[in-house]
Amino acid sequence: MASSADEAVTITAQCLCKAHTFKTTVPRSNLPLPASACHCDSCRHISGALYTAGASWPEPRENVDISGLKKYAYFPAINILFCGTCSSFMFFEKTESHHELEVATCVLNNGKDLVTMDRHIFVGDTVDGGASMWLRNPNANGGPVKRFTTRSSEEEPEGLPFDWPAKSSLTGYEKVTEVSIPVRCKCKGVDFVLKRNNYEGKKREELPWFIDPRTHKSLGVTCVCDSCRLFCGADLADYTFSELSNIRTTSGNRLAASLEDLRLSVDAKHVSNGTLAYYASSPHVQRYFCSTCSASIFFASDDRPGVMAINVGVLEASDGARAEGFISWLFGTIGYKEDAKGGWRAGLAVRAEQESEEWRVARGYPVNWRKNEEKERMKSR
Repeated sequence: MASSADEAVTITAQCLCKAHTFKTTVPRSNLPLPASACHCDSCRHISGALYTAGASWPEPRENVDISGLKKYAYFPAINILFCGTCSSFMFFEKTESHHELEVATCVLNNGKDLVTMDRHIFVGDTVDGGASMWLRNPNANGGPVKRFTTRSSEEEPEGLPFDWPAKSSLTGYEKVTEVSIPVRCKCKGVDFVLKRNNYEGKKREELPWFIDPRTHKSLGVTCVCDSCRLFCGADLADYTFSELSNIRTTSGNRLAASLEDLRLSVDAKHVSNGTLAYYASSPHVQRYFCSTCSASIFFASDDRPGVMAINVGVLEASDGARAEGFISWLFGTIGYKEDAKGGWRAGLAVRAEQESEEWRVARGYPVNWRKNEEKERMKSR
């Protein structure tokens, strides 16, 4: 009689629009799949997320038909394979090693014990640690996962210290350092500017819902919902928010007067939008991305007219990947954890949420105003 370790487990990789589905089977004993999380500048700018994570696709390369996917030459020896309709980043194709495929973990099904994170690479590119600060203990079993400045190597056997970077090197909660930030994808086909608005003198009730009443920084959030992970190229997706009027072209003009105008402009392939495209993931939601390199750029909803959610991975802030001089982060909260229930992402989300709260406390950052306001609303019920 076959043991449970020999039981065949089906692994599925599927894009957001479901146009592309890849399936294979492995013995349960081969799970979990080890995945590396990369925090380099390039990975952030081809995904729109603060990191990407990939695991070897457990099937012979010659058996996988990737002809329907779009291809972007990420590096001379690596291609990005993604869905041209919805932008879901699906595979790294390593062209110097028999075209080996590495699947993006964000497009994998949420099976139990399917993936384990075994290392963080190129964390040095983030300057401030990026999302690695709440992914140092991502797995159910085992201790901290090593973080490396570049790739793990003989020169860096122990990796970065657990508390790297030092608190003194971070911008922190109070300080405002950015007036405007470039918004760019990897191929630079999308190249905009996010401007900081002047809210001085305005009362709390006069501020947009996403503006910190103390610092006037924009809210930063993390989401694990199925749509966002498939759109953003990482299991945890990060956004900040802006009034549409504060997103400009490089010539200084407003990107669009309204969400409808932006849709029409992109449909018409107006030159000012560069390679911007969108996928309507629901009747009232548009997810904007680069049609050349797959990077997720914006999330827009008709329920929030005049407001854009911006993928943090495509921001180029001077103080690091998290752009703390511009963003007020909602640490200790990860949205839509219910989408991850029952599978390997559930534990990842819970541990990341707990670690981000512990990290906030250790750095002396205050509880985010959105949490405090929510507590007050609950009390008043």
